[in-house]
Parts: sequence; C-alpha cells; structure tokens
Amino acid sequence: MQDTKLRNVAIIAHVDHGKTTLVDEMLKQGGIYRENQATVERVMDSNDLERERGITILAKNTAVHYKDVKINIVDTPGHADFGGEVERILKMVNGVILLVDAAEGPMPQTRFVLSKALELGHKVIVVVNKVDRPDQRIHEVMDEVLELLLDLNATDEQFESPTLFCSGRQGTASYSPDVPGTDLVPLFETILNYIPAPEADTEAPFQMLVSSIDYNEFVGRIAIGRIERGTVKQNQEIAVCNFHQPDAAPQKAKATALYQFDGLGRVPVTEATAGNIIAMSGIGEITIGDTICAPDAVEPIEFVKISAPTIEMTFSVNDSPFAGKEGKFVTSRQIRERLFRETMKDVSLRVTETDSTDAFNVAGRGEMSLSILIETMRREGYEFQVLPPPRALPGD
Repeated sequence: MQDTKLRNVAIIAHVDHGKTTLVDEMLKQGGIYRENQATVERVMDSNDLERERGITILAKNTAVHYKDVKINIVDTPGHADFGGEVERILKMVNGVILLVDAAEGPMPQTRFVLSKALELGHKVIVVVNKVDRPDQRIHEVMDEVLELLLDLNATDEQFESPTLFCSGRQGTASYSPDVPGTDLVPLFETILNYIPAPEADTEAPFQMLVSSIDYNEFVGRIAIGRIERGTVKQNQEIAVCNFHQPDAAPQKAKATALYQFDGLGRVPVTEATAGNIIAMSGIGEITIGDTICAPDAVEPIEFVKISAPTIEMTFSVNDSPFAGKEGKFVTSRQIRERLFRETMKDVSLRVTETDSTDAFNVAGRGEMSLSILIETMRREGYEFQVLPPPRALPGD
C-alpha cells in the first residue's frame, strides 16, 4: 500500500548550484511563511559558517504542502567532505531532484551523488537551475546531463527523466527552456506525478533505519529516519539492533518523543506511520546505521558502513606564550568534552586519546570538515593549537 498523501525527495547538486535558494522558494510558495513574515535568504543554512561560506554543511529536513500532499524535502551537502551525509540521506527518499547550474553543468561531486541515487533505483527529476544567468548554455548542459546518465548506466526510465528549467532566485520553473516560468507549480506537479509515494505497510511490526543523527543538549541524540513499516507511538517500547553486529543483544529503549518535519520546524506527534520521515529522542547511544524496531520483531536493515576518515590532525592545549589571551575554554578537559560531544552528531568524526593528556587525535572526512570544526570551536570560545598527527592514517 502506498501513502499517496506523502512524497520523500532529496535535492542533490554540486556546491553553489543553488540547492538551498531553491528550497527557500519552495518553502515560500508552499505556504510555510505567514503573510508579511520577515524572511532571510538561504534560510536552510542556519549555521553562521554556512551563511558566510555559501555552502551547506549539514543535511537538513523540511516539508512543504502542495494540493494536500506533504512533500518531505532533504537539502543535502554538495561538498565532497560531507559526502557521507549524502549517502545516508538517499536511504530515506524515493526520488531525487538533480540540480545543475545552467552555466557550469554537471560537476564531479554531482557525478558521485547521482551514481549513488541511480544505484538505489531512485527516479530522477533534472532541474537546470539559474537559467537567468547571462552566461547560461542550457542546451549544452542538457546534453552533458544525458551523457552523465549514460556513463552511470542509468536505466531507460532514469535516462528519460523529466527536465525542468528553473531560476531559484526568482522562484520560477518551466517545462521548456524557451518559455519563462512564473512560479514553481511545474516543479511541484512533477514531484507529485513522477516521484512515487512511499510504500506504507502500517500493519507490519515497526521498523526504521536511522539515516541521520541530530544532537540536543537537553535530550541527547535524536535519531532521524524513514519508517520502513508499521506504526510507532510515543512512549512505545522499542529495540535497537545493527546489521553489522549480528551477535550483539538488542538494546531495549523507549520512544520518549516523536517529531515530524513541517516547514522549518519539528512538530511533536503522538504516533507516526510507515513512509514518514521522523525524528525520535530517548535512545542514548543510537547511531547512524542502527535499526529501531518492535521488540517482538527484531530484524536489522542492511546498511552500508560509514566511510573511514581520510585526514587526521592533533588538537592540543595552547602552550604558547600567548595562551589564554583569546579563549575562555582552555583546559584539556574542556577541549576533550567538546571534541567528544561533536562525535555525538558527526559519526564520520573520530577522536582518540594520545599518550599526552593535553592532546587528542581528530580524524575526519576531509580538510573542509575539519576546518569547519576548528572555526566553530574557535567561535564558541575554545582556545587550542592544531598540529600534524604523529602518524599517518592507514592507506595514506
């Protein structure tokens, strides 16, 4: 059975091709904002660093309503260092919007993410964005997209994906490159007509794969994922298992709080059914790749392991003559707590102790992800020094 009132879709693209700006307009035209409500540009980039650099660092969930259908939208990172976010998010959706700049065309990161989506059998809507650029070359870019689909062994149906022509900044979409659009109705209609509704077997035992993790100081880790089958109710007893740990005993827990996404916020709900993307709190050590299920039907869902870190550096206490001049958190205990707290929400980050109590080895997916961590900690008032690691990562 399909839940025809629901669609789950991810937006994938290279850095700065306009994903977040387009989602802004979808939110506005989806009636999320009140009349005359003050809004900001790139509202999905809530992190200060995201706004300054013009990139998306963390995958985020939102939802808009169109013709009484709820469209769950995930705005995913485009930078290679955050590719792990993309891989996990694709598990939650039934289709993707491939956003391509009308001047730059498909880029290397577009290729990586699209290949993952095609392997999962997802339907693709091609959106050529920024058609209002003076240096646009729409027809050549369309040919490049088709070549890319061929190279990635797309199925016949995927190769014949519908193509739309958008201007995220103006909030317009059209079916033809030669006819200017007036609003995003063509995009909404294509999502409803082309992206399949999620399968929803509400009678089967509850089962959900954790595809993303958020963290809150008050409730700890928050598991985000799509319910594969069944129904979950608030305060229901649940079990947590993992496909890659078949011998481990299932962890018993309780679904303390449930949330669904609506607009830019999370709305508390008392129950949720198959096909919905939800957030759940109450499970202490939950991590990406875990399966949450009914205690009487413990069946882990197969999941590709998270890629290992590729770059490492040492964070240590600042022992220079200028120590204590800039930050308010300067001790090894404070730095240690902050680093390990970061691993709660960034599962691709690895923090290990060293022989010195004043230094910690930190490994991440790439230079960008580690530089974001360093700058975030600096702005929070942490003072530390960064050094090359004493040893290289395996395979370097």
